[in-house]
This record gives sequence, structure tokens and C-alpha cells, in this order.
Amino acid sequence: MTREKNNSNGQLNAKVIFRALRYRNFRLFFIGQGTSLVGTWMQAMAMSWLVYRMTNSAWLLGMVGFFTQIPTFFLTPFAGVLADRWDRRRILIITQVLAMIQAFILAFLTLTGMIAVWHIIVMGIILGCINSLDMPTRQAFVVDMVEDREILSNAIALNSFLFNAARLVGPSIAGIVVAIAGEGICFLLNGASYLAVIISLLFMIIIQQKRTTPPLHVLHELKEGIIYAYNFTPIRSILLLIGSMSLMGMSYAVLMPIFAKDILHGNSHTLGFLMATGSIGALAGTLYLASRKNTEGLGNIIAHASLVFGIGLVAFSLSHSLWISLIILIFIGFGMMVQMASVNTVLQTIVDDDKRGRIMSLYTMSFAGIAPLGSLLAGALANTLGAIPTLIIGGAFCTISALFFFPKIQSINKLLLK
Repeated sequence: MTREKNNSNGQLNAKVIFRALRYRNFRLFFIGQGTSLVGTWMQAMAMSWLVYRMTNSAWLLGMVGFFTQIPTFFLTPFAGVLADRWDRRRILIITQVLAMIQAFILAFLTLTGMIAVWHIIVMGIILGCINSLDMPTRQAFVVDMVEDREILSNAIALNSFLFNAARLVGPSIAGIVVAIAGEGICFLLNGASYLAVIISLLFMIIIQQKRTTPPLHVLHELKEGIIYAYNFTPIRSILLLIGSMSLMGMSYAVLMPIFAKDILHGNSHTLGFLMATGSIGALAGTLYLASRKNTEGLGNIIAHASLVFGIGLVAFSLSHSLWISLIILIFIGFGMMVQMASVNTVLQTIVDDDKRGRIMSLYTMSFAGIAPLGSLLAGALANTLGAIPTLIIGGAFCTISALFFFPKIQSINKLLLK
């Protein structure tokens, strides 16, 4: 009887965790996007290793990260307006095709031995422009795939699960591929992986939501979205928290090649393990969020996850042991992804439908758009102070930001109960 009861509970938990997969469109997205993201993380790891191998410069690592992400800061707000106006599925098909072409060009340059740092920077800028349109559209598109709004938080958590499963698998594969065949093969495999998500999008059946109001000038709608976010105190507080974390904390990934090679005395395999290990904690975090049946108390979760992330960065910077570093990265990954997925869920729950694309673009700008400034800052500080002091400063700043967010918890939780 006990065994049957445990099996029943296990089946129930699995049904709860993966309940958004009962929708055909989301199942297609889950398979296609999951395949593509593995390739994306392979390329990210291979690119950072290629730059550091070619230059041995922390500054150039930061510069490449900066130029890859800075278009998001300037273009994403406008992309949010387009995501509220146009067919989101068609936008995503276009962005995936363009990203596939970018990956194939990068593979060609690397495999033919023509690659130079300026090529990587230019390709990074192109990818950043593509992502500026892709990311807010993809965030808002989750609602189009899941008809039941009560399942929305689960779909968002599973979307984060995909991201982190790929983040776990992709760098690990990339570390092996780079050691055996070189970085160019990673770029080639990433280009091929986009076919999966393109095919999945083509097979979806999406009911396009009609606007109830005529479209206004792009700048007017952009201003409308910014004013709405600023006057809505919980949204403003959340975006400020994410922005501060992105500026001072998320750039730790940019410094990872330095920790792998110079501090932990490893190679490309070590870098792959470091980047992948954080995803173990992140996967645990997304499964935890997916198992929740409602959004109650997410304000508390955002604050505490942010605190774990900040303290974890300080602890990681002080470690000189690979095993201790790997364990700490589990907590960093857990804190980072629980915070990000919870914020995504809260924003999509409380935002008005007609402003969803614009608010998600501001959310994307807050973590992906401000991140390049953090990458540039981290590269400059690491070049001057060293990687360890740089990460200590970033972790301390994130910890303080989390503490400032605690007074906002109650107002957010009240909104989620409505």
C-alpha cells in the first residue's frame, strides 16, 4: 500500500510539474526550443573560449560580451511595441532564420581559419540585434501557446527549465567538441539546431488576438508602456531589482574563463563544467517553481532568491577549490533562475494584456540589455583589480539590492492574490 501511494504521489507530482505540456503548441515549442537552446549554449561557451584563447585578455572578453548584448538595451523597447502589434509566431520564425544564418557565417569564418576578434564582435552585434526582437516576443508568446491563464506560471517555469537544461548540456558538449574538433564545429551545430525550433513554429496553430484599439505611433506606444511601468509601483520595483542584478551580478559568466584557467588552473573542460554546474541549481529551481500550483507568495521567493544569488557570488569569488566552486555555483544557479522565473511570472500575471509585449521588453532590457554594461564594467575592473575583487564587489552589490527589495514583498503578494 505504501509503495502504491508513493507511486501515485510521484505520478501526481510529474503531472503537476509538466501540466503545460498538455497543450499541443507548447509541446511543439518545448521540443523545438529545447533542441535549439543546446546549440545556443554550445556557441556561447565556444565563443568565450575562442576569444580568451586568441587574446588572453579579460578586457576583450568583456568587450565581446558588451557588443553582443548592447543592442538589446537600445532596441528591445521598440521590439516590445512590435510584439504587441504583429503576429508573434511570424516574428519568431524570422528571428530564428536570421540567427541560423549568423551561426553558419561564424562557423565558416572559424573553420576556414579566417576568424579574427573583430569578426566575433560584428557577429555578436548582429546576434544582439536579432535577440532584441526575439526575446521579448518569445516571452510574450508563452501566453499565446497556453490557453488557460492558470497554467501560465507553469509554462513560464518549464520555459526556464528548458533554458537551464540546455545550459547544463550545451557547455558540457561544447567543452568536448572544442577539445576534439575546435570551436567552429560548435558554431556549425548551433546553426543546424535552429531548424528544430523553426519547424516547431511552422506546425503551430495560433489564434491571433485582435487589437481593440488602433495602433498609434511607435514612440507614443513606447512612451505609454514606460509610463505604465513607472507608475505601477510593483513593476517598477521588480525592474529596478533585475536591472541592478544584471549590472553587477550576471556578468560573472563573462569572468568564468578567467576563473577556469587562471584561478582553478583548468582548461576548456573546466570552463564547461563551471558553466554547466550552475544549471543544476537552476534546474532544481525551475522544477520547484513548476511544482507550485499558484503564484501565492512569489514576492517572498523573489527577495530570498536574490539574496542567495548575491551571497553565492561572494562565496564563489573566495574559493580556490574546483569542487567547492562547483557546489557554490549550484546555489548561484538556483538563486538566479528562481528570481528570474518568478519575476517573469509576476509580471505576466499582473500586467494588462494590451501592454504585455512592452512590459516584457522592459523586463528583457532590465536583465539582457543592462547586462552588457555589466560585462564591460566587469572586464574593466577585472583588468585593473583582478577577477576575484570584481566578483566580490558585484556579489555585495546584489546582496544589498536584495535587502532593499524586502519592503516591497507585501504589495506584490497582495496583487497576486487578486
